[in-house]
Amino acid sequence: MTYTTELVTDDTVFAALALDWARLYGRSSTATPFQSHAWLRSWWLSYGRDGRLRVLVVRDGRDLVAAAPLMRVLRPVPSLVPLGGAISDYGDVLLDDERGEKPVAALTEALAAAARTALVDLREVRPGGAAQRIYDHWPGPRRRVGDSLCLELPAVPMDELVARLPSAKAQQRVRAKLRKLTSLGIERHVVEPDEVDKALRRLLELHQLQWQGRKVTSEHLRPRFREHLVRSVAAMVRSGDAVVTEFRLDDDVVAVDLTLLSRRLAGGYLYGAHPCLRERKADVAVMLLDAAGDHARGTLSLLRGNEPYKHHWKPEPVVNQRLLLARRRTAPLLAAALCDVTARSRGKELVRTWRERGGGGP
Repeated sequence: MTYTTELVTDDTVFAALALDWARLYGRSSTATPFQSHAWLRSWWLSYGRDGRLRVLVVRDGRDLVAAAPLMRVLRPVPSLVPLGGAISDYGDVLLDDERGEKPVAALTEALAAAARTALVDLREVRPGGAAQRIYDHWPGPRRRVGDSLCLELPAVPMDELVARLPSAKAQQRVRAKLRKLTSLGIERHVVEPDEVDKALRRLLELHQLQWQGRKVTSEHLRPRFREHLVRSVAAMVRSGDAVVTEFRLDDDVVAVDLTLLSRRLAGGYLYGAHPCLRERKADVAVMLLDAAGDHARGTLSLLRGNEPYKHHWKPEPVVNQRLLLARRRTAPLLAAALCDVTARSRGKELVRTWRERGGGGP
């Protein structure tokens, strides 16, 4: 087979890849929803910068068999990094499962050619991701370091999640919370594609309301995030890559949840819940997990973050990987990136120690 490669730097060309990208995404078993075309293109429209797009595609004839959705950044060192940025919990490349190692070799070669003056910095790669195969084939200097921590549960019905809890008393508490939700009369409604816009705007309103007076991720309150979410999720719901669920109480929408889906993984991405649920003693985490069980496949990821409430369910901690790839001429960039990783890690340790000793608030 003869493979051809192309470096896409024009957004209109990237947009035109949608159908071919969807076919490849469907043949890439390790892909997460953050590698779907709808998510990546929408992210680029909201967050991309002119002249920075670097999407590598590999074809066998007309068939798209591999792709690396990247952009060029200048700091802390010149690098090619995954599209999706900080609001995407996983980064990866796409590889056709049915084509063996030849597309891997072709994409690796194309990446090396595109990175003549830049480091390839693949952030937030889930263990077992397709990018690991690129790392294994890489001919030049390379390093792998830990990235964010994710917490994962098996995608099983709520009864089985409850059975995982460590004690009979803990199991009884959760069952009591489920009965409470039933007694309150909270009803679930899966949102249809033409209702997604309205539902997501309500989600963001409730998200802001539930965090009022507390520290919140500021990006979730910005117009560009709202525009990205509405634009991408509407398409993902149509393709089966996302589900939006409304929770209604006395005909009022009191919570909305967004779960992203792929072949092997479901991830609870964002939700909003009215404070009245807490006032009525409704456990929102139990409510959301119970609903997620209807849609989850393979793994139910609680995504990034080590919040204490997640540990009540005894999830498995899984550390994303950061794969750093260089050529011989760009080896100094790799060394500089590793120094930056070490400095940031040390800085976080110092701040944590300072807080533990009473130097600052939470």
